[in-house]
Amino acid sequence: MESTNWLALLERTQIQKVMESNQYTQQYGLTLSEQDAQVLAQERKSTLKEQRRVEFGESILPGIIYEFCDSAFISQSNYVESLIRLQEIFFQYKNEMLDEISDEELLNFMKEQFETVCFGDFDYLEGTCLDIFSQAVRAGYDGYQRTAGKGEYAQFDEVPRWDRELYLETLRELCWR
Repeated sequence: MESTNWLALLERTQIQKVMESNQYTQQYGLTLSEQDAQVLAQERKSTLKEQRRVEFGESILPGIIYEFCDSAFISQSNYVESLIRLQEIFFQYKNEMLDEISDEELLNFMKEQFETVCFGDFDYLEGTCLDIFSQAVRAGYDGYQRTAGKGEYAQFDEVPRWDRELYLETLRELCWR
């Protein structure tokens, strides 16, 4: 009975922290209702169980909220679903990277790729960017520690990206034919 009370208190505290984030996120047009916060707490428990993880202390969810609330690809209409998906991806890749990477480094990496390389595509973030990066981390790469996870993906990216100068050069070549 006592452990149940402790767990219920912890969950209420986490829901309260999520609700407090509304004060900051409303400037981006994003708010969560009490019901949304409860759904997120339930999803957190499910994800932790599925990933066989335990979180001590504060939940990562407020960190995800503050990191992603200014995303060009998250709106009020997809906010809760986006947070659920980001939470799932976060815990999966904490496992994949064998907990070698800090929460901050992983969140920085996720946000940067989500905004730039993935253009808001969760599947690409999860199945390509984080997969490639986690392989490097498991193989011993630790350069992300110097940059807090920022600016790391380009050296591992296997997909050629659009390059303005290359485009203009190709256009010039096509025009002179």
